[in-house]
Amino acid sequence: MATEESGIFNGKIKLGVLGGGQLGKMMAFPAANWHLPYWVLDADETAPAAPYATHFVAGDFRKKKDVLAFGKKVDVLTIEIEHVHTGALRKLQAAGKIVHPAPEVLDIIKDKGTQKQFYVDQSLPTSPFQLFSGKGSIRKAVQAGKLSLPFVQKSRTEGYDGKGVVVIQTAEDLRDRLLPGPAVVEDLVAIDRELAVIVARNARGEVRSFPVVEMVFDPVANLVDYLLAPAQISVALEKKAIQIAEDTAAAYQLSGLLAVELFLTTSGEILINEVAPRPHNSGHHTIESCPTSQFEQHLRAVLNLPLGDTQLRQAAVMVNILGEPGYTGDVCYEGMETVMAIPGVFVHLYGKKQTRPFRKMGHVTILGDTPADALAKAEQVKQALKCKGESGKGVNV
Repeated sequence: MATEESGIFNGKIKLGVLGGGQLGKMMAFPAANWHLPYWVLDADETAPAAPYATHFVAGDFRKKKDVLAFGKKVDVLTIEIEHVHTGALRKLQAAGKIVHPAPEVLDIIKDKGTQKQFYVDQSLPTSPFQLFSGKGSIRKAVQAGKLSLPFVQKSRTEGYDGKGVVVIQTAEDLRDRLLPGPAVVEDLVAIDRELAVIVARNARGEVRSFPVVEMVFDPVANLVDYLLAPAQISVALEKKAIQIAEDTAAAYQLSGLLAVELFLTTSGEILINEVAPRPHNSGHHTIESCPTSQFEQHLRAVLNLPLGDTQLRQAAVMVNILGEPGYTGDVCYEGMETVMAIPGVFVHLYGKKQTRPFRKMGHVTILGDTPADALAKAEQVKQALKCKGESGKGVNV
């Protein structure tokens, strides 16, 4: 059991984070509240987390030597991105370093093929799928009648933020839109709505889940446009979604956070879409809407501390600030003062200097007395706040 004497609260335990993006930045704030030595490894010295780390190390989290050298300087290692060198993490773990999530868990999750097979092996609900080596094998399967249109194709590795996913609906799509390389092909599920649950587990066996959220996606960028907490579903469905998420985290035997994205089908089934073993876009609202944010909860879990309160204080909407289509270059924002004047609105900018279409540049959390109140204010935010590049007009922030 962690105690003050163990070093967490007297500055003797160093926490290392692989990745310096916006998730790493937002984890830095609860670490600062505890005066916790917070080390970050990233190749980009202008990464969002860099100014907030107590120790920033320039290096590539995909390279074995960089991860090994970094890991030797800290006591506990965690991530803010899955695509890290797990071979190095295995060596560090064998040498006695605490690594959460465990490298064997990361190896399953960062390959969407092994991730899907894991759910089948663990009797967890997910949509039917097939694995293919490339475009040619997919086309042959369709020609042979072993695969039917429409379907969803996902790259097995490296996909994120809407990249590496495509819906194939027609013969023309089959010819022109298939992604290269090994892929998972899933049945196109009739979706009523998309849900997410963030569940935390620590090494002492404690488990806590945040309330279920409902996600609405931008149809062009295939990114979350906004999410609503709580999800507008029945109590029975909420309990079912949370149970599936907690069963999934238990199957992985994970310490830390697991964000579980789910499909609620038109027939009332709940299916696992995919997971992320770290803080996640679907939990950003918790900074303002819950007593414990997902970022603090992740630190509590990987440090084996008691998990925090996850109840929802108020209805919340989280809107992603995405780079406007048609704009690139030095970032500038329009409408910032307008949205800051709306009660219950909290703006978070990630500090990225350059914008491009649909790049995640920040998010806004909107609190309301009811879900309808929060959604109405969120619509005002979406209309007013625009993130543009060097050809746009606005205030540089």
